[in-house]
This record gives sequence, structure tokens and C-alpha cells, in this order.
Amino acid sequence: MEQDSVEKYGLDLHCTMMLEEYRENRKSFEKILEISLGCIRDLLAKNGILVTAVEGRVKEEKSLAGKLELKGHKYRCLSDITDIIGTRVITFYTDDVDKVAALAENSFEIDWENSVDKRKMHQLDSFGYMSLHYVCRIPKSMYFDPEHPEINTIRFEIQLRTTLQHMWANMNHDCGYKGDVEIPIEHLRNMNRLAGVLELADDEFSRIRTAVNDYRRQVQNLVASGKFSEVALDIDTFRSYLNMKPFDKLNRRIAAINQAEIHDASLMPYLALFKYLGFKTLGDIEELKKSSSDDAYQLATLEIGGTDIDIISSTVAVQDLCIVHILKSGAGEQGLTDFFDQLNGQSAYNRTRAARLMEKTSRLAFMNK
Repeated sequence: MEQDSVEKYGLDLHCTMMLEEYRENRKSFEKILEISLGCIRDLLAKNGILVTAVEGRVKEEKSLAGKLELKGHKYRCLSDITDIIGTRVITFYTDDVDKVAALAENSFEIDWENSVDKRKMHQLDSFGYMSLHYVCRIPKSMYFDPEHPEINTIRFEIQLRTTLQHMWANMNHDCGYKGDVEIPIEHLRNMNRLAGVLELADDEFSRIRTAVNDYRRQVQNLVASGKFSEVALDIDTFRSYLNMKPFDKLNRRIAAINQAEIHDASLMPYLALFKYLGFKTLGDIEELKKSSSDDAYQLATLEIGGTDIDIISSTVAVQDLCIVHILKSGAGEQGLTDFFDQLNGQSAYNRTRAARLMEKTSRLAFMNK
């Protein structure tokens, strides 16, 4: 489709020539956008940084013409306009903005003179969220085409902001300051209040994440050092504990009864069961292992000894430990039934299984102490 004449915008000669140059370089603009977005996405993936979005666009001709109509006299040439190609990374947390910024600095050529950290310009009476803006070029080490050297000279922008900052910017654009409209003081005050709330929320989300990560590292260190009694039982601590393969020794001992193979299965469902049985710390589980492993082995021998079972689940040790705990506590048949209901879902078979276990285990040594 043939393009309309650039003269239709009614620009002066200087701006009309810049618009012509824009048309001539449109494919190069799109190539720069493709390269920069690809690089940013790769950097985020390699560094494990989750973000809300990675966006990009080449400014539309009509939008550029409008900008030239208003501000064209400020630009000597088209290359002075740095936002024709724009990319944006929207992060979840404020500290991730700095992480992405560091990656950008190491990957692109930064035009520091024209880049700006608007976060540092945030004034007490302002009501707009601020972003970090980098003006960049594609380095030859990243991409070079001798037939299109302009790809390494044309500048583009990277805008970095958090999700809440992005939300604010969109809301502010929709109902906030428009440049030629003076906002009534009561509305301006309310917008300032909202900006403050969002800023506090942004900071608090980052603070909470840092605190949680610190807690996880502390827990991992406690587990690694064997200080189990100091570690509360929860999803993170139980997973760290399972990484130490705490039930492998008993599983191998049970498997040796029939020279069976051990089939790996997740033990995470037993977290809820341990909590159901009243266990509070990893130390409680360790104490169960120390006090009842021999008894759990006796139970396993009773269950599979003399059978032709040659494959057992890696859950057998922890399940037999829980059964022994219930039997030793005196909870009896009802306790076993409730345990199997928790483990497998409620069914009539669970009570039958519990009754059979009570009868069979009555002869075991730990039941007659």
C-alpha cells in the first residue's frame, strides 16, 4: 500500500525531512527493537529474574509527527529523538529494577549523558511514579551487519519500573496531570496520598521478600548443621530436610528384607501427616527416627517378610514410622484409621486395614513393653 505524503501533517521543512528519514529507517528501527527485546528476555531467563512484562514498540508515524509538531524545533536531526524505539521491563519488586539495570549496563552501550534515573528526582509534592530510563545502543559484539551499520548507531530507550509504578503511570495518564489543565488542590492532594501508599507498598513487598529469603537461608543453615530442634516444621524446612535423604537408611534396610528395589516417590504429603500427628519441629521427626527405626523395621518385616514383593516405595520407612508412633501412643485402631484416612482419603477399607494391623502387630516386641 502506497504511503501518504508526509506533507499531509503540515510540518515545516525541517520536521518533514526528519519524518522522511524516519520512513527510510523504519526497518532498521524494527530490527533494533527485535535485537534489544531478545537480549533482555535472554538476560532475564539466564539470571532467573521473573518480571511482569517485557514490552517494546517503534513509535508510530502519526505519534512522531505529533511530537515534531510540538517540539520539532528542539531537534537538530532525527537521531536526537531517543524514544523512537522504546522497550520497557516491568518488575515485581523495586530491587529487581536495579538488577535488570545492571544487566542492561553490562550488555548495551549506555548513553549516560542522556540517561536518567527519575527515581532520584522524586519530589515530596510530585504525584507521578518514577522510572529508570536508559538510552542505549546495540554494541557490535552483540550484533553487526556491515550492510546496516546504523543498527549500531541509532539509540533506543529502556524503561525500567515496578508493577505498581506502571499501574500508577497508567492511572495518572488517564486521570491526572495533562500539562494544560490545572488540577484542583483537593484532587492533587488525593493523588499524592495514593502515590505515597503505592510507594510504601512497593518498598514493603521488597522488604518482605528479603526477609523471607533471609529466613530460608537461615533455615537451610540450621538444617545443614543438624540443629533440627530449632527448626519449625513447615513446607520450606521439610523440603530442606528431605534433601538430606533422612529416611534412606531405613528404606534400604527394609528393602533388604526381600532384596527389593526402591521406587522413588515424593514424601511431601507426609508434612501434613506429621503436623496432624502433632509434630512441631524437625527435631520431633529426628527423635522419632532415633527411637522407632528398629520398631518400624520389625513392622516392615511383619508386612512384607515371606511375600514376593520385590519393589517398595521410598515412602515405606516414613509410613511405618508414623504407624509405630500411633501404636506406641495408644491411639489404637481408631488412630490408625484416622491416619489412613488422612493419607489416602476416607474409605471403609482404611478401618479394615487398621483392624488387621492391630491384630498382626499385637505380637511385636514394642507393643508388649
